[in-house]
Amino acid sequence: MIKVLIAEDNAVNRELLRELLEARGYTVVEACDGQEALHLIEQAQPDVLLLDIGMPVLDGFAVVRKIRENPRLATLPVLAVTAYAMQGDREKILNSGFDGYLSKPINAVALAEALEPLLSKRHGNQSYESQASEKTRAASAMLGGGTNLE
Repeated sequence: MIKVLIAEDNAVNRELLRELLEARGYTVVEACDGQEALHLIEQAQPDVLLLDIGMPVLDGFAVVRKIRENPRLATLPVLAVTAYAMQGDREKILNSGFDGYLSKPINAVALAEALEPLLSKRHGNQSYESQASEKTRAASAMLGGGTNLE
């Protein structure tokens, strides 16, 4: 079973992400800030981290920097899930050590499309893509297709 850690300070955003991920069959662990995320990475050993940029205690940039500096954690796929969507933000985020970028508002299809290559790379298994696509369609239909997260 795939385990996803969500690090997001907004409770409503965390809840929606959790619902979208659980609808796809993933196990979800949640953190409210960057420091808690670092602690939970060691404890929960997730397959992927969904990391907000603007968080208290440690922001997303500090968290990803600490992850990349730690040899035990350096290969963990990290997806930025952020409201930073101005010109140049995507490049800045990807150049700072994130493996992927997803701007808010989030919908089920965009989330699945961002996760698929990270999970395939992590597990070296292309079968995640077909399973994810099927689960995405089901989740999207269940949630009305246009569920957004801001």
